[in-house]
Amino acid sequence: MPNPSATESAIFLAGFLAFAAYVFFIVVPAWVSYGRWWERISASFLTVFILASLVGIGTMLGFTVVFFYDRYA
Repeated sequence: MPNPSATESAIFLAGFLAFAAYVFFIVVPAWVSYGRWWERISASFLTVFILASLVGIGTMLGFTVVFFYDRYA
């Protein structure tokens, strides 16, 4: 990908910022809440379920906007 377009760059940047926010706001607090290493790894693994629910909610909201866009626009 020698010359990415503005759209590709924006998508990459948004994905990077979303991942950074996930790590900073969800994984790091889960990691520092526990003292033992196996508890930290377990808590970090369980944050994947939070990520999946956030992605699911975002997908459903996006689908709803696309589905109803022509009816109310």
